[in-house]
Amino acid sequence: MPYPEMLVAPMRAELNQNGFNELKTEEDVENALQNNEGTVLLVVNSVCGCAAGSARPGVLRSLTGVKKPAELYTVFAGQDVEATSKAREFLLPFPPSSPSIALFKKGELVHFIERHHIEGRSAEMIAANLKGAYEEFC
Repeated sequence: MPYPEMLVAPMRAELNQNGFNELKTEEDVENALQNNEGTVLLVVNSVCGCAAGSARPGVLRSLTGVKKPAELYTVFAGQDVEATSKAREFLLPFPPSSPSIALFKKGELVHFIERHHIEGRSAEMIAANLKGAYEEFC
């Protein structure tokens, strides 16, 4: 059963207000990730503390440089269940992980940060990791 919308609304807003487009249906996910010729950052958002303390702030800090993904998307685990499930098909062979952060180039997953690489790490460390990936792939 999904989390109540009023619980997740502030967590959604943190990314939405910073240029992320929400993918709320399976079709949204397919349209965003399938056959995309550019670079795409996908954040699997979550209500957990590591999403609030490290993942979302780290992602936002990572976007301050010159090189960054062309498109920004997010799905919300535990809320947009079907969209998250569809997004996870694009994240294989990695197991379901939320929060997590994926970078795609020309429709191919080229960089992935799983929850266990977010937990216990600072937002600055997450941002540095992503900026390195942007330098390589964007």
